[in-house]
Amino acid sequence: MKQWIVIALFGGILFMSCSKSGQNPFFSDYNTPFETPAFDKIKSSDFMPAFKEGIKQNQDEIKAIVNNPAPADFENTIVAMERSGKLLTKVSNVFFALNGADTNEELQAIAKEVTPLLSKNNDDIKLNEGLFKRIKTVYDKMAASGLTAEQQRLVNKYYQRFVRGGANLSGKDKETFRAINQQLSMLSLQFGENVLNENNRFEMLLDQKEDLDGLPASVIAGAADAAKAHGYDGKWLFTLHKPSLIPFLQYSTKRALREKMFTGYITRGDHNDDLDNKDILTKMVSLRVQRAHLLGYQTHADFVLENIMAKNPANVYKLLDQVWTPALHKAKQEAKDLQKMISASGEKFKLKPWDWWFYAEKLKKQKYALDEEMLRPYFKLENVRAGAFEVAHRLYGITFTERLDIPVYEKDVKTFEVKNADGSHVGILYVDYFPRAGKQGGAWMEALRKQSRLDGKNVTPIIYNVGNFSKPTADKPSLLSLDEVLTLFHEFGHGLHGLLSNGTYPSLTGTSVARDFVELPSQFMENFATAPQVLKMYARHYKTDTPMPDELIQKIQRSGHFNQGFATTEFMAAAYLDMDWHTIANTVRRDAHKFENASMKKIGLIPEIVVRYRSPYYSHIFSGDYSAGYYSYLWAEVLDADAFEDFKEHGLFNHETAKAFRDNVLAKGDSEDPMVLYKRFRGQEPSIEPLLKRRGLK
Repeated sequence: MKQWIVIALFGGILFMSCSKSGQNPFFSDYNTPFETPAFDKIKSSDFMPAFKEGIKQNQDEIKAIVNNPAPADFENTIVAMERSGKLLTKVSNVFFALNGADTNEELQAIAKEVTPLLSKNNDDIKLNEGLFKRIKTVYDKMAASGLTAEQQRLVNKYYQRFVRGGANLSGKDKETFRAINQQLSMLSLQFGENVLNENNRFEMLLDQKEDLDGLPASVIAGAADAAKAHGYDGKWLFTLHKPSLIPFLQYSTKRALREKMFTGYITRGDHNDDLDNKDILTKMVSLRVQRAHLLGYQTHADFVLENIMAKNPANVYKLLDQVWTPALHKAKQEAKDLQKMISASGEKFKLKPWDWWFYAEKLKKQKYALDEEMLRPYFKLENVRAGAFEVAHRLYGITFTERLDIPVYEKDVKTFEVKNADGSHVGILYVDYFPRAGKQGGAWMEALRKQSRLDGKNVTPIIYNVGNFSKPTADKPSLLSLDEVLTLFHEFGHGLHGLLSNGTYPSLTGTSVARDFVELPSQFMENFATAPQVLKMYARHYKTDTPMPDELIQKIQRSGHFNQGFATTEFMAAAYLDMDWHTIANTVRRDAHKFENASMKKIGLIPEIVVRYRSPYYSHIFSGDYSAGYYSYLWAEVLDADAFEDFKEHGLFNHETAKAFRDNVLAKGDSEDPMVLYKRFRGQEPSIEPLLKRRGLK
């Protein structure tokens, strides 16, 4: 999912037509297929007028609800809220999509200007006493109102959202609450911009061929293309973008250069300069504690976790501790194995973090006769994407047809119409897979328009997947690493969650679910990526079109537990760090370095491994909405490993099992409690055993 904050809006349907005339594309229906955004007509100068008009309309709509002389009921208060904010949602969804995937100085300036306005509008709504009074009236009478379970869920969500948004605070505390929210929104925005600028600032330019020793030809070609694009003809440019960074760490024999790349990556936002994030993050932690105290919670984590599956910090730590002990034990053994390999080669140095990827790759080749470059030729991006589409087709009967008549915001973006087996329209999927200077790092999914069925009209979803995968070179197509393949399937799983939504109210549809449930559909899809039956469907050599040999598929399966101690502890260290920052119970500002070091020392992280996200570039929790929630990937992995057992037991593409998963997980959104939905699909509560078994930790 997206890794930065978009101010929460009410409503969320985008088919509206604004009465205001003019050339601004946001002020009328898009004249495009399926009313997809008119990216060919939208200009940067269109955003602020649309934002301001959207805020004005939203405020007018709220006034109309508050001043309605009729007694508050579900239709004139809750449903009216769902209908509100259409223009503001419309422009916000497009703006934040572009600011994340294709930003520039103009968009960043707009973000700085509009973020406090959006924060204020959001607080104006949630702190409106008259509005909250009407919502509370509906909430108090809900049991006797004859509302459906979905409608009661919506009323509950609104009531809790307002209470947690400060509606019960006194006048003075409300003003403090507003000020905190404004500060947090701006600090979060600055944190994310600093990380983006750090990513783009680092360059390692090589001009000696011997410095390329060990690197695969495809990596060298990519570095040459990158250098040429930056005006460095005849040289090789390496950056901190994952398609450049990871292969360099895996294959370069130049230890000093590996150290330079690795150090550049882990010190982002930590150079005591204008892009330094340490002061920003400690301010954010302190402000979050202050806000939690205002609302009656001991810590920010208590506030975040109350209404989701984990419920409280103790349950999160309990889960982490269950997995941490066997994972750390395995990581220590892996470190010993790598050190033995170093010593056997005649080297005298001690294993360091910048050595791990390199020697792990050598050890994997030694143990399983397998390395990343053996797999890439079979993972042409277009084939992988087609494989993901085919899995969805076999599971749910849906089809994907490329549309060349839908405007896109960048030439590499592609669009697909999704249809049900009967030919009926499901939605539109955009895919945007290659890195660029204006794109945030990582991968995510979001909606340009959410599915809903308000007022009897089915509004179909418009979903986008974004990645930063290996680009094509002058002589080769985009050939993905196995990790990139898994990421593509992961984000596609989020996409299916948005596309196959089948609910009424925008606030409850698609991926608007508990943070520790939202990763279930995405991580569930990863299971299919390396299933032998599925690899035979899409893994074909980019030159000969021959399928991946059984021998290579078997090597992938046999190596499935390899390096899982490293992968698990690296991830879990970040989950612990997130929880430690957000279980602070006072507003005293911490030294970021000392706090992080103490957190890692407490869990016993070995020095050969660095936490996946160090605090100064931990965008998930400081410029995204995963604060006190990074653990959710592990929580959801318990669910997805357990869920996939059902498919393994009954057949990978068993129609009844797939229908149960679609109907009870993908389609339901937040219309019911997530554990209720999961148990309805699975027939039982999830077990942690499949997760431990899959990671080789038992």
